[in-house]
Amino acid sequence: MRAIRETVNELNALRPESQLPRWEPLAERGPQAAQTTATILIVDDVELNRRLLRGMLKASSYRILEAKRPSAAIALLEHEDVDLVIVDLVMPQMSGPDFCRALKANRKTHLIPILMTTSVQGVDNEIASLDSGADEFLVKPLQPAVIRGRIRTMLRHKALIDSLEEAETILFALAQSVEQRDKYTGLHCERLAAYSIALGRALGLSKAEQLTLYRGGYLHDIGKVSIPDNILFKRGLLNEEEWKIMRLHTIRGEEICRPMKSLAPVLPIIRNHHERWDGTGYPDSLAGENIPLLARILQVADIYDALTTARTYKPAFSHEDAVQIMLDEVGRGWRDPELVPLFAELILKGDDYDPGFWSGDASMKQSLENMREELTK
Repeated sequence: MRAIRETVNELNALRPESQLPRWEPLAERGPQAAQTTATILIVDDVELNRRLLRGMLKASSYRILEAKRPSAAIALLEHEDVDLVIVDLVMPQMSGPDFCRALKANRKTHLIPILMTTSVQGVDNEIASLDSGADEFLVKPLQPAVIRGRIRTMLRHKALIDSLEEAETILFALAQSVEQRDKYTGLHCERLAAYSIALGRALGLSKAEQLTLYRGGYLHDIGKVSIPDNILFKRGLLNEEEWKIMRLHTIRGEEICRPMKSLAPVLPIIRNHHERWDGTGYPDSLAGENIPLLARILQVADIYDALTTARTYKPAFSHEDAVQIMLDEVGRGWRDPELVPLFAELILKGDDYDPGFWSGDASMKQSLENMREELTK
């Protein structure tokens, strides 16, 4: 269990530049986020250069912010929502490319498009700027029509990214709403994310795969929004007809998330986390290693959490009893014979399991937020 606790605790020391969660509803991000006028930040230590850019953009209804130094720009970005940054290649304190790298390393600012300008000729400067994270590169003297056109294009791209993030935000909020309606599954998504990533790290999975597990922890049961409440929250066991309807949640969840291309890696988790190793699961009756690995990982975490959590139809099992039940299911041919023993080792390793930790709402959520920050760098 120490390994799992360390998974959600080890990144607490890595305080993110921003405390803004990725999936926070837009309405909760403050008045700046809701504005329709694009905000452009000009970073240049030369007053004349800033004045020329303001003049070129005055015909448009942009909100213009200015900073003479990179340090001032970084401080400003901590409390301002900016849609585009125009920065000079050569500045005191920090070069333009170093400034780009700083913005791209920060979760809050890494999606802001950056236009690099310079009066220094040379293809090497352009390559260095683009390699550092700049989205566009222009050599001075700037042509007003050209810079206005580039800015319009970059802002359209930024607006598209924002709309995709909002769509993803809605899906995550929808998925969590399913869990929050059931008092017996509080923090279920958070625990699944932590358990799954701990097992994924033990297997040596990449950051991208760990991030997919994180998202799968929240989205795996999103299809339950289509299940009637009298079935979803029924006290006691489901009858055959009710069970047929309940099993549809995996297919419905995949259908809900499929339009989001960014969630494509999560779809196998959503669809196949109820398959069984012997092929008797649903919805596709996949068997053995034909079941996607990430789906098998999340399934192990899901089963453990279901066993150790009190539900309407059963009490909570102890960690030792839950592990034994899972190992018994391996013997029946239902579960992955390698993943379950590895997970059991993680769960029972050490004697410092603190049940209060997993009921610590704020502690767990902050730990998982820090974890997500690290995985998305």
